[in-house]
Parts: sequence; C-alpha cells; structure tokens
Amino acid sequence: MSLFDPARLREALAETEPLVVQGRIVRAAGLVLEAALPGATMGAQCDILAAGGKVVPAEVVGFDGSTALLMPFAEAAGIGEGSAVIPRRDSSDLPVGPALLGRVVDPSMRPLDGGPAPLLTSRVPLQAAPPPAMSRRRISAPLPLGIRALDTFLTLGEGQRLGILAGAGVGKSVLLGMLSRSAEVDVVVVGLVGERGREVREFVERDLGPEGRARSVVVVATSDEPPLIRIRAAMAATAVAEHFRARGKRVLLLMDSLTRVAMAQREVGLAAGEPPTSKGYPPSVFAMMPRLLERAGNDAGEGSITAIYTVLAEGDDLTDPVVDTAKSILDGHVVLSRKLAGAGHFPAIDLLASVSRVMTEVASPRHLELATAARQLLSAHREAADLIEVGVYAQGTNPKVDRAIRVMPALEGFLRQAPDERTGLGESLTKLAGLLSTPGEPRHA
Repeated sequence: MSLFDPARLREALAETEPLVVQGRIVRAAGLVLEAALPGATMGAQCDILAAGGKVVPAEVVGFDGSTALLMPFAEAAGIGEGSAVIPRRDSSDLPVGPALLGRVVDPSMRPLDGGPAPLLTSRVPLQAAPPPAMSRRRISAPLPLGIRALDTFLTLGEGQRLGILAGAGVGKSVLLGMLSRSAEVDVVVVGLVGERGREVREFVERDLGPEGRARSVVVVATSDEPPLIRIRAAMAATAVAEHFRARGKRVLLLMDSLTRVAMAQREVGLAAGEPPTSKGYPPSVFAMMPRLLERAGNDAGEGSITAIYTVLAEGDDLTDPVVDTAKSILDGHVVLSRKLAGAGHFPAIDLLASVSRVMTEVASPRHLELATAARQLLSAHREAADLIEVGVYAQGTNPKVDRAIRVMPALEGFLRQAPDERTGLGESLTKLAGLLSTPGEPRHA
C-alpha cells in the first residue's frame, strides 16, 4: 500500500493558510506613504493596518528606488512608521449585475441611496483594455436624444463619444438630466466625479427624476474624497457600462466631469513625483485620458456605449490642455455658451462652435441639407449681429442676412427646449423644415 495519498494531500493543502507577504510603512510624505513592500507592482492594491485595528486600503502609485509609494483610498489617520502593509489578491475586479439599475452606488458598488446592498453575480475588470480598433463596428445608426438642437444640428451616432465643453453655471447638469430621460437607449450609466455633496442629491432627484433613475446606474465620488476614489469612480462607471454593452444593451454613459478625473490624476501624479507640464498637469494625465475614453463606443458585439463627457473650461477657456486633449480624442463636442445662458436660452448650445464628427455618416441627405441651410442663416445673423443690434443694418443690403432676420425668432424658439420636453427626431426635422420655408423662399419640407 502506498504511503502517498493524493486525496489526503489535497485536503491538507486546502486547510493550509497561505504565506502572506507583508510589508511596512517607513515614511509618510504629504499624500504619499512610503513602504518596504517586496514584490509590489504599479497599480497593486493593499491594506494598511492602522492603530486601533483600522484597515486603510491603498494603491501603489510609484516607486522611489526599492521603496513603494502608496496612496490611501481613505484618511491616513492612525497610520505610522512600521504599520503593516498586506497586498490584496484579485483586487482589480468589480462586482456588477442588473440589480444596479435604479441604484446610487460608490465606486466599489456599495449603496449610497439607503437601500440594501444589490445582489451582484458577475465580476468585470475595473480597467479593461479598449476594444481592438479593427473589431469595432462602424457607427452607422443615429441615436435620437429627444433634444431638438442636438438631434437636428449635431446628430449623434450609436457608439459615438462626445464632449460637452462649458464653464460653471451654464446648464450642464440640466442637459445631462434631459439626456438621461429622453435618449433612446436601454441603460444609462452616470458617473458623478468630484461633485459637491449637495449637488449629487439634487441631480438624482431633480435632474434625473424617477423616469431617468429607473433605467440608470449612478456612480458617485464627491469632491471631498481622496483622488484615487475619484479616479476609481470614472473607471467603475465605465466598467458598469461595459458590462451592459457585453449583454447587447444600448448604453448611454454620462460622466460629469472628465476634468475632475484629470485633476484627481494630477494630484496622484504630482504626489508620486511626476514633473508638472502644461497648467501643472503631469504626463500621466494625458496617458490616462485616452485609455479611459477609448473604452467607450462599439465593440464586435451587438451592444454599444454612447458616451458623453462634460469638460470644464476654467474661465470659459477652451484652450485648456484637458479641453484640447479631450477634443482630439472624442468624436465631437458641444460648446455651452455663457452668453446664451445669460439670455435665458436653454439648452445654451453654441451650434456654430460645436461639431459632431459622425453626423454625415448617420444623417440622411435631406437632414444634412436642412441642417446646413439653418447653420448658414445662424452664421449670417451672427456676422451682422453688431449692425443689427445698433439698428444700422439696412434691409436689402444682404439677402441672406435679410432672410436670417426673418427666420431667427422662429429658429431661436425651435432651439429652446424645456427640461421636461421631448421631441422625436422625425418631428424635429419636420418643424425645422417648416420654419425654414418663409414666404418668398423655396420650401424645405
């Protein structure tokens, strides 16, 4: 009889506690904790055992020689020299599932809405690779949003990525709420990154509303939370959207805001010793942005992620490096105008400064003809605006300006839209054709 019993060996191995590699904190410097942590790798997550039995999660954000640089996900109170550091296993996955619909959660999918923890049966990578370029389905179908100005002048395609460029206080949150309620999609995923705590509840209850919330997942990291949590919120919202895309759903991903994600990465990069570049942003910010944004869009399956990111233009500066980088990666942008907002024109979309790069692929020739004709009138009116406002423009000087003056009141009324109003794409085109058909002009219907 053999002394070697495979069954007993397997049983003994199952009962054996694995050897845990443990490090220790050697120094604290600002936002960063330095640790002796053998075998650590970039992005690895670990737990720091603080005083009083408190466990503080952290992430490896860099190295200084053989010393690992850690940044905690929570307050570092209670952590001191010699505090134990224990690496985590399988820490890069995120629990997901249909039970997230209608919920407000943190970046780890813990509930923030007072409800029970959702039953999540699947796991997805927090930082998945973008779909390979040649496996992506081409954008070929329009995505009606229910907002006249966008559907007629800046038509989005299913799987497009768009930026909303604006300063503070010009109606971004209201516009996002309109999109979440009116867009013809199956699932909406909202990432609120770096928001004020007061604004989160206002957005969920006022802008999103019961109708939008029923089909939405809201992932929240407020401005007071550590930078890694804010970055994780953006990654988690994208991962949730990827989960529903993989199941064949048409997903609308709304992220407010991409700028605050970049600011959080700036905090991490500077604390880890990266050199500052334009406006203090380190190189890791401009490496992170395409990795995040390219995850949206179409893949080889039937699902899609149409993504809309708000980008804050500090002082309405559209040459900000984050704005420039976003514009270079995304498939179009919408500029919100402070002048229009100040005049009570909402949504405050500056159509002449905005563009959808896939509109020609998804709009019909007649649609493009109507949009071009209306844009020409808007442009002619803007060029002559100073003369018109001071009353020195003489009618008959320029036939195109004359027509723009006649059409402008109706066109401005068409472009204004109440937050609770929804207009279908076909109805919007019919209305636009009608208002362009003024007496003495050829019909566009």
